[in-house]
Amino acid sequence: MTSELLTRLRFLILRKKRSELDEEIEFHLEQAVTTRIAAGMDPAEARRQALIEFGGTETTREQCERQRPRWWIGTVMQDVHYAFRGFGRNPLFTLSVLITLALGIGATTAVFSVVDRILFRHLPYADPDRIVSVGFVHLLERQEFVMGRFYVEWQKDQTPFSALAAQSTGVQNCDLVENNPIQLSCMSFQANFLPLFGISPALGRNFLPEEDRPNGPPVVMISYGLWKGHYNRDPHILDRTINVDGNSARVVGVLPKDFQFPTLEAADIVSPFALDPAIQQKVNGGFGYPERVFARLKPGVSIEQAYAQMLPLFNDDLKWFPPSAKSEAHLSIRTLRDREMQQARPVAWVLFGFVLAVLLIACANVAGLMMARGAGRQRELAVRSAIGASRSRLIRQALTEALLLSAAGGLAGLAIAQALVMVFVRLAPAGIPFVSKAHLDLRIAIFAALVSCLCGVIFGLATALQKPGLAALNAKASMSRKHALLRRSLVTAQITFSIILLSGAALLLRSFTKIEEQNLGMQTGGVLTMKVALPRWRYNTDQKVMDFYLRLESSLRRLPGTRAVGITDSIPPGGWQSDFRFSDIHVQGKPPIPAGTDGTGVGRSVTPDYFRALNIPIVRGRNFADQDRTGDEREVILSRSMAERLFPGEDPIGKRLLPGAHISSGAPAIVVGVADNVKNNGLTEQSDPEMYTLRRSVSGDWDGNHLMVIVDSAMPVAAIGPWVRSEISSIDHTIPVDMEPLNQSLNRLADRPRFETTLLGFFALTGLVLAVVGLYGLIAFMTTQRTHEIGVRMALGATRANILCLIANDGLRMVLVGLVVGLGTALAVSRILKTLLFQVSIYDPLTYFVVPLLLSLVALVAILIPARAGTRVEPAITLRAE
Repeated sequence: MTSELLTRLRFLILRKKRSELDEEIEFHLEQAVTTRIAAGMDPAEARRQALIEFGGTETTREQCERQRPRWWIGTVMQDVHYAFRGFGRNPLFTLSVLITLALGIGATTAVFSVVDRILFRHLPYADPDRIVSVGFVHLLERQEFVMGRFYVEWQKDQTPFSALAAQSTGVQNCDLVENNPIQLSCMSFQANFLPLFGISPALGRNFLPEEDRPNGPPVVMISYGLWKGHYNRDPHILDRTINVDGNSARVVGVLPKDFQFPTLEAADIVSPFALDPAIQQKVNGGFGYPERVFARLKPGVSIEQAYAQMLPLFNDDLKWFPPSAKSEAHLSIRTLRDREMQQARPVAWVLFGFVLAVLLIACANVAGLMMARGAGRQRELAVRSAIGASRSRLIRQALTEALLLSAAGGLAGLAIAQALVMVFVRLAPAGIPFVSKAHLDLRIAIFAALVSCLCGVIFGLATALQKPGLAALNAKASMSRKHALLRRSLVTAQITFSIILLSGAALLLRSFTKIEEQNLGMQTGGVLTMKVALPRWRYNTDQKVMDFYLRLESSLRRLPGTRAVGITDSIPPGGWQSDFRFSDIHVQGKPPIPAGTDGTGVGRSVTPDYFRALNIPIVRGRNFADQDRTGDEREVILSRSMAERLFPGEDPIGKRLLPGAHISSGAPAIVVGVADNVKNNGLTEQSDPEMYTLRRSVSGDWDGNHLMVIVDSAMPVAAIGPWVRSEISSIDHTIPVDMEPLNQSLNRLADRPRFETTLLGFFALTGLVLAVVGLYGLIAFMTTQRTHEIGVRMALGATRANILCLIANDGLRMVLVGLVVGLGTALAVSRILKTLLFQVSIYDPLTYFVVPLLLSLVALVAILIPARAGTRVEPAITLRAE
């Protein structure tokens, strides 16, 4: 077997020795001679006849050599060698093609490395297409959730899933209590959570069923990052006892390095979920605590079938809902990819479409360069054809050159892609999943290789199909009408794609400008925000929480330059905030708001200086006062939009709101003021009406461990930061503080539209440059070919202006056609950008006026440069040369 394989490899690779081949030929010749002699023929005549039948030894030897793969490999190597010689003779052409391809392939590869994880690559779980997120969706919560009471029933009665597992609705701050306490993120999930996703711990084991029960053994798993960073990869971490929030727990496992929770949150410590059915039927009005639930579909069960099977259970659960909430809750089952990607998919497709357009422009540009080079080589190709080169050999030579250029461009493109990916990762906002994990791997390298080969074939065929004629032996370099039309079409296509790219980028730029210039209704400069997370195990009563924050407020007010210190549970314009249904508001003396009334409201519990710290104007009534904090009267301030909706045409001051939305049980709250509207649903969503309740000096009003402090100071924010930390440390030096200027957090909200605009703008400008270079190259080539015509025209009396107009008209016609087709296409495809735009129409007239004007001006410059060179032709010299 081995000897046969070696023989075959020898036949494929090694060239047969000439002596061996001659011996074989002589052997067959002698056999033919012997046969004829045996038939009675004279030996001399027998040899002559054998040679005639054999066809000559040299011809036979050549035919034998052609039957061996090495001969074909040798001819390919000749093509490669010839191609490199040609590239060396024309370095400017070679460099232009390589730069163009490197830009196109590099940009495409870099973007594919990002969008691949969003659109194509499997999620890092076992059989991820069978994993779904299942639960309720509600007006106040758009992500699937299940109340604990219903989840207990679903576990027993559901039929479409092979497994069901729950985790806590989000991460919670927790304290790792050691010599130097640190604050971490904690989460809990069921013992079957990791098996459902096909995940095994990197170290140790999963939770046992007996540990995932009420009052079970206190155990935890820790993240790989915590094990590596905090415990220095301690191999003895298993069974080590750590103190979390004042309670001891034993470490039983370490999560995998690249493990990601399906909610895309990060947790340092995970504890067993320990679901208690009895408690879930008592707490939260008998509904239980909310949970995130994930399931694995049974083989052969689709999402539609699972929905149909779960709908009866969902309808039974709706019976527990109050009538006003039944119409606002819906059953949702969707794939895990749909849950994780959400709004990232449209952005990924737009980005991928933009970069593919850039790649097409690059290919069209290179095809034009190759065709121009082919026109200059017509005589050479005609000579090669005349001396025996076959049509297939000439086509192979052209494709070899194209593939060599595309391979070199692909290698350079990988280097550019690596640099671009690093830029993407650095600039990418947190809202786009998986961008931070983007990198070049074997899969991306294979994609780059395929793109390179595709580019080589595309622009290689443009020259390979040019058939040289005998007339080219005596003619100067020229291009046939058919190929001239093809090259004009390629340039027109580049202009068309450039218009599409520039229009999309301009729309996003206009949108981003609107986002930056909008009125937020408050000031952000000179305001310092702090997230102060008190350890729950030490600040375990409302009284302790209130005492800490009141002391902190008093200390910060004494700092030099302090104008106002406010405390709140949330800060606009983005981030978490307490939402409520509009129909939950009850106005004293008015009929209840009908159930199902559209809209939600935002509730904030604030101290009196909140409005002064953010410079939110009180447009009617008054602000909260410090003396109000010790009174028995409960007071609220409404936003302008809330007041107009609750009291249209009335004065809201003095009106009373009954307990309900954002007003806890007890006496009614009186409206004392109306504040101006502020942006509170991010920078691009429509804001909701707001209701502000006063956080009084009563322990019941301080039921949160994670409040936020706002300091407005006349001093620079950077200067007061150390003073603030010192004041907090003087109260409790173990409390971690996260400080940030408010305008910095505002800039972070704009990171995503800024990222999208920057990337698409970069690709649009890249496409524009490539298209303009292609236009310049074609006009320069056409001008060179028309040198004789220009000389004749000038000899007959044409002025330089006439020649300039003659050449410019050709270029402007291509630009005009590209503009018309591009504008029509841009208007047609702009609707895919609709979800990415803010206060800008997809048919924005300013965009579709400025973009063609800009492109026309740039294209005009690209046309006039070679056109002016054409006007310098000397008729006498040109005519003598002809």
